[in-house]
Amino acid sequence: MEEIKRASRKELFGWAMFDFANSSYTTVIITVVFCVIFSRLIVGDGPEFRLGNLLWSASISISYLIVLLTAPLLGAIMDYTASKKKFLLASCLLCALATASLYFIRPGDIPAAMLLIIVSNVGFSYSEAFISSFLPGLGPSRDLGKISGYAWGLGYMGGLVSTAIVIFGLGAGVYTLANFSNLRWVGPATGLFFIIAAIPTFLWVRERTIARAMPPGENFFSIGVKRLKKTFIDIRDYRDLAVLLASFFFAYAGLSIVIAFAFIYGDQVIRWAGSTQILMFVLTQITAAGGALLFGLLQDSWGAKRTFILTLLLWVAAVSLIYGVSPVTEWLSGLAGTPLKEEHVFLMIGAIAGLGLGSTQSACRAMVGLFSPDTKAGEFFGLWSLTSRLSAIAGLMGLGVLQAWLGLHRAILVCSAFFFIAVVIVLFVDEERGKRTARAHAGE
Repeated sequence: MEEIKRASRKELFGWAMFDFANSSYTTVIITVVFCVIFSRLIVGDGPEFRLGNLLWSASISISYLIVLLTAPLLGAIMDYTASKKKFLLASCLLCALATASLYFIRPGDIPAAMLLIIVSNVGFSYSEAFISSFLPGLGPSRDLGKISGYAWGLGYMGGLVSTAIVIFGLGAGVYTLANFSNLRWVGPATGLFFIIAAIPTFLWVRERTIARAMPPGENFFSIGVKRLKKTFIDIRDYRDLAVLLASFFFAYAGLSIVIAFAFIYGDQVIRWAGSTQILMFVLTQITAAGGALLFGLLQDSWGAKRTFILTLLLWVAAVSLIYGVSPVTEWLSGLAGTPLKEEHVFLMIGAIAGLGLGSTQSACRAMVGLFSPDTKAGEFFGLWSLTSRLSAIAGLMGLGVLQAWLGLHRAILVCSAFFFIAVVIVLFVDEERGKRTARAHAGE
């Protein structure tokens, strides 16, 4: 089989720019700003915000359930019809428009806020899977780690820029009712950033698949169902992909909690100052971008599997330290001979954890690309999306129930267990065998 040539720099930049664009949504809305607005002001059940946290978990989980049921089917249809860019554009617009509509949400509008979060996160999740399906055609297998890491690193820069615009440009760093007139512009600004930053993707990324003629008596839905059914039947031939997805299930369960609750944890448990929140955001974005690039380079020379394991072990240590931040602060204070604040120690741990924030997902995305035949990339990345969304439902709802029962501090420790289980499962992946299987099924 002829080796895939590396795409032009312009096309690689265009592909990576979608990560830059969609990171505005996941960073501003899900991780840093609107998650706090939702619990603190829209629901407003302080001081512990247990109902707000539970409803936030429920909203994201419902959106993931919708994606779970539909993404693999959509992936199969777009592979057959060679319409990846059309599906990507539709998902981008869905996310951006629903996000912009958050402008109309006011304190107490809980059902409407939940609905818009569900719709916008469905669009984001679709776009994440659809853009990833282009990866196998962008270069030879030895370059996929670097390409994926470059895009993920650029994505964190997009998150940094968009959040800076929201916090400093719109004055959305103060979460009070008195400042709500500024806070309501968070949605429109994020949606607009997403659309504008994604323009290079639609200009420069090529549609490499070729549409097939529709057989008599068939339609897109029936074709998609049949192809998806065949993928599930044939999954026994892709043993290493199946094991990888099982590992990623637990890894993403932990990551989904970190992404959705890290800044809520800082606000409600650590009770950090606004300046510490901003500093945490800046540091984690920088370390996440650096981690994605560093581990992307490491993956191509050291191996995808070992790189993935290293990022998971980093998470086990980081979450354990976050849970024990009080005794860790006392120990470090004694070591330094001066009292330290918990929020500053939490800040240091968060910066270290940031190294794994993008690299874990990037490493797994590249491995899925390595294990995917060219004609099944859409389907396999649909399965990847299905796995991540199912795991996120389990992780977020598990944490939502546990924090309502035990409090957020004790509930967060479940993340360490998820990451450790992921390490154990991925040990059974044979990376070289997985790549051989993908090559053997190429062109089918």
